[in-house]
Amino acid sequence: MDSQLFSPLTIRGITFKNRIVLSPMLQYCADNGHVNDWHFMHYGKYAASGTGLVFVESTKVDPRGCSTPRDLGLWKDDFVAPFKRITDFIRRHGAVPGIQLGHSGRKARRSVPWEGRAPLANVPGVDHGEEWELIAPSAVAFNSKYETPRAMMHDDIHEAIANWGQAARRAHEAGFDVLDVHAAHGYLLHQFLSPVSNQRTDEYGGSFENRMRFPIQVIQEVRKYWPAEKPLFLRVSAVDEAGWTVEDSAAVARELKKHGVDVIDCSSGGQSDAATGDHPPSYGYQVPYARHIRQHADIKTMAVGLIIHADQAEEVVRSGSADLVALGRELLHNPNWPIDAAQKLGVAAPFTNVGQSLGYWLEKRAANRVGIKPSTWQNGINAG
Repeated sequence: MDSQLFSPLTIRGITFKNRIVLSPMLQYCADNGHVNDWHFMHYGKYAASGTGLVFVESTKVDPRGCSTPRDLGLWKDDFVAPFKRITDFIRRHGAVPGIQLGHSGRKARRSVPWEGRAPLANVPGVDHGEEWELIAPSAVAFNSKYETPRAMMHDDIHEAIANWGQAARRAHEAGFDVLDVHAAHGYLLHQFLSPVSNQRTDEYGGSFENRMRFPIQVIQEVRKYWPAEKPLFLRVSAVDEAGWTVEDSAAVARELKKHGVDVIDCSSGGQSDAATGDHPPSYGYQVPYARHIRQHADIKTMAVGLIIHADQAEEVVRSGSADLVALGRELLHNPNWPIDAAQKLGVAAPFTNVGQSLGYWLEKRAANRVGIKPSTWQNGINAG
């Protein structure tokens, strides 16, 4: 089969061997912002199993922006060298190393999910016990359980912009080839975009153009330090619970494309606790957002959200709904998903997508399964 999912894609100076992406997912196991052996093992296995682009989780540009005490960081130069070990391994196994940069704003300082994701009070900062202050566009709490953040002054805004640029520099020095700026899920950049969380009356609030000002300045600063030959992604909540629409997201995409964004990473929600969009979610429930933004902003998109089966992912790319397909929990469940998908789609020599030491044994497994259905035998979403 002439699979579009397994066709290469070049953006700027970087070529992806296929369109399969590990979506950035927080692991909540950093040590004062530092990567450790868990991250090396975790991200390395996806490169070894044939994923085209491996994104490291949301990594914070400022210790105050950590969502939990176990978030990764790139707010100082000490973080660079340990990341290099991971990016070298990912690249050596044929994948492209990417990283997402973020700041949680008013949604910072929470416990890890398995401890309830509860707001934390009077806890030391992630880096060296500094005060962990919540900051946001306006003094508006996320909900009644959260502390009210301090509204950012102009000095805070300028400092935050500079932090994004320096984190981008460090990401390049650490060997990453793709950068994803997190402007979704109710975090800081999303907070500036939304009139619900941004109630400022200066040049950073009010009109749609003013609310875009901070994200634009962040992207401009990032592009100063992020090499021209490397792609820049932007994760957006294409729609949210507070009235943000996919047309709003397309307008943001059109504007930020002018400033060097190459791909819109299309998610949704996070601005409140209410449900948004197709609820309960169905297969590929966010794919229509990627299609809309791709068509109306003339920009490449990445689809994410309950993309599970090989034929489903193939159709997302083949139909022109998105240029890349990101999988999160499904890849966690089956890190060898790309190998399985290549077989199901009839890709020629499916085991050449991975290293020889792995491909050799998997090819023998496939050749010897006389009358035996492996654990991944289902044909796909329409198998019945």
